[in-house]
Amino acid sequence: MSARHYVHGYTQRENIRLMDQSQTLAGLLHHGTKYRAGNKVLEVGCGVGAQTRILAKNSPRAHFVSMDVSESSVRKARRLVRRENIHNVHFQIADIFRLPFPDETFDHLFVCFVLEHLAEPVQALRALNRVLKKGGTLTVIEGDHGSCYFYPETGEARKAWQSLIVAQARLGGNSLIGRRLFPLLTQAGFRKVQVSPKFVYVDSSRPALVDGFIKRTIIAMVKGVKKRALAMELMDKKSWSKGVRDLYRTAQANGTFCYAFFKGFAIK
Repeated sequence: MSARHYVHGYTQRENIRLMDQSQTLAGLLHHGTKYRAGNKVLEVGCGVGAQTRILAKNSPRAHFVSMDVSESSVRKARRLVRRENIHNVHFQIADIFRLPFPDETFDHLFVCFVLEHLAEPVQALRALNRVLKKGGTLTVIEGDHGSCYFYPETGEARKAWQSLIVAQARLGGNSLIGRRLFPLLTQAGFRKVQVSPKFVYVDSSRPALVDGFIKRTIIAMVKGVKKRALAMELMDKKSWSKGVRDLYRTAQANGTFCYAFFKGFAIK
């Protein structure tokens, strides 16, 4: 995956969004994901280290190799784990389709919010299968933008959200990939595949999620695609601005927001 295929862009604002998202959803997405002492784990697409710090802290005696294709992201991830005094992570710049590891190197694989950006997710999973030990596990987490619903809903708000889906598709990705995890994992040759939905529902009785999820994750993600959406003529500037304003209404006293992530687990 090259930088131009990452729909959210490599900006400081996106780095902040990733950190906010990981912190807000840590309990939901990482529940049950822990590795034993001495396990060697490959984290694929670590980005700026938002998920890395959670993985490493949850399994302090496991050994992580966290890789990403973006050199700048890896530099930021290194600085992050250094600041947080984490010592069980080694970072590497690598392409998921050309993994620089021998066959059956790792006990476990962890992939979070990566497949959605790839035009050939099955080939990526097969490449990962090669470096996983027999009997080792794969954990993969993806969202599904088609699962999103909210109140109040306006045409502009829905179109702003839809523009994110369309822009990502035009870049070769698939933001609806969560619903495809089971067939993707089975096609890639993994066994005992299990996929479970992880729902996030937000209303004003949950102020931490109103801020952390609706404002800092969802709306921040939509705002991040503005330049692409306007360049692709998916919306005009006036409608886009109204759509974003209307999305903020879901974070007000009478607003609600719901979204589903999908977490897959499989064995080689």
